[in-house]
Amino acid sequence: MLVAAGLMSYTGPVDAGPASPTPTIVAASPSPTARPTPRPTPSFPPSVEPSESPSPTFPEGRLATRVVIPALTIDMPVITPPGGPDTYPACDVAMYIKELGQPGQGWATYLYAHAREGMFLPILEESRIDNGAGMIGLLVQVYTSDDQLFLYEITEVRRNQTTLDDAVAATSEELWLQTSEGPRGTPGKTQVIARPLSSGPADPAEAHPTANPTVCA
Repeated sequence: MLVAAGLMSYTGPVDAGPASPTPTIVAASPSPTARPTPRPTPSFPPSVEPSESPSPTFPEGRLATRVVIPALTIDMPVITPPGGPDTYPACDVAMYIKELGQPGQGWATYLYAHAREGMFLPILEESRIDNGAGMIGLLVQVYTSDDQLFLYEITEVRRNQTTLDDAVAATSEELWLQTSEGPRGTPGKTQVIARPLSSGPADPAEAHPTANPTVCA
């Protein structure tokens, strides 16, 4: 299982402002169609149960490769986290938590990046305005290594969070984005949660951006 405290402590940026100590959650208004139909709770990692009508198989090797939030001018390559669990995240790229899902797998995909220029800084800045209410309804595009494009809609913004419990417990397709709220070692993180809208083929050139990860100063 994931050790929530460890994962939340090493994904912070170097340069961001002070954080409020009180966790806050801003969500879209409830709607009968606001969330996808729940699926059976997966094991960790997920297992495949035999059935008379097998579900479509998840493409082997599919990984998130690019995340775009047009309204926030965010457009970043997504890479496998370098190093081990104690390695400080790279700059100029987003990363995913390997122990969680990938787009289309039916549970939580969790992407994170520093709150810096050209990265997830706009998420942090918007979260400080009315607790991020302005991000509700924004569209997020996630491209994958098998040339697919997944479209999500932001439904919830959580500030000052210190746990991954809800992402780990997800039983249906979700996208989580995380950035930090202060210098390295600041415990609270900002999380954005989005629901799936659609998916389809993508231009291979758009699905495979050039990633140039750098060591954060």
